[in-house]
Amino acid sequence: MTAAMDSFEQEVSTILYVDDEEMARKYFARSIGADYEVLTAADADTAIKLLQDKDNQIGILVTDYRMPGRDGGDLLRQVAREFPNVIRILVTAYADREVLLDTVNSGEVFRIIEKPLDFDEVKQTLLRACERSRERSARQQKLMAIDETLAFIAHELNTPLAAICNFARGVQSRVENSSVSPQQQNEIAKAALAINDNARYCLSLLSTFVESVHGAGAVHSQRTSTTAQQMILDLLDTYPLTSAQRVMIRVDVQKNFRITALPNCVALVLSSILSNSLLAIQNQPSPEILFTVLVEGQPQIRITDNGSGIPPEILDRLLVDPVTTHADTGGNGWGLIFCKRIMQSFNGNISIHSLPGSQTTVTLAFPIIKTKS
Repeated sequence: MTAAMDSFEQEVSTILYVDDEEMARKYFARSIGADYEVLTAADADTAIKLLQDKDNQIGILVTDYRMPGRDGGDLLRQVAREFPNVIRILVTAYADREVLLDTVNSGEVFRIIEKPLDFDEVKQTLLRACERSRERSARQQKLMAIDETLAFIAHELNTPLAAICNFARGVQSRVENSSVSPQQQNEIAKAALAINDNARYCLSLLSTFVESVHGAGAVHSQRTSTTAQQMILDLLDTYPLTSAQRVMIRVDVQKNFRITALPNCVALVLSSILSNSLLAIQNQPSPEILFTVLVEGQPQIRITDNGSGIPPEILDRLLVDPVTTHADTGGNGWGLIFCKRIMQSFNGNISIHSLPGSQTTVTLAFPIIKTKS
């Protein structure tokens, strides 16, 4: 099914409702299910298994307190430790002040709702919980953007720096057996040694920096994912578009898919391509940029603009050499090469097709996501 979308609604968190009473679970799911995706569990251990499955994308936990085995307080404490970004709501029919205070203090409960449930109150609570979940998700994305970008830069720098070290050692060994004068040998050997030492220093500095950032707790090792649709939504919401530019942009979601690898780096790729497209259409009489989300053989995001296109002699080199059609506005040609390296780092790909005088389409192809059997 194809859906042309010029505006989006913010994706809401999946809600996990935990209650040992089957009728209570069914009633909650029926009452809330029209507005939210709801998962249910009959006990704490089942709830944890659902939370551990990253495909579920659970953002809000609503749990009863009194349950056989592990009670809701125990579940909330474990979730607070292992899934700190999940918003936690406690449901209880027991006005036990000490129990509630202990649960609030140890489980960091967002809200407490009393039974029997008033679903008008529940819906208002869930609205506020979704707002809090989005705020936490935004903060997490910023931290993970640091993590992903840092990891990518470290990967890109480690290889050439190591190659420089090897080259310097090779120069040192070869110069000793060459026919140049002893003085020249000494000068070349010193230069090679300096190259080697500086490269090793840079490698050490890079490693120390990465470890210090991780050690400071500024970066979380757990990576989240997002959908292609949501990524485009976030891009259009945060990119400094004028109102006139926003009107030029359309989105066609033919089949949505989840982006699990380096989502923040992929967001940088989309931002770079959008920037190029905006430059390409700025002098067109009816400018337009179209984002298409589809699965055709493999998941893809296509960005098409109706600009003047790219000359064939430049198009052939665009993803290989630092060439640009925007040198007059500060372009240096490295942006698309950077985008290509990001996509290839997780076995994705980027391709560019252009009709001179007509349009350009950039396609981001993602690895096929294996589904559960």
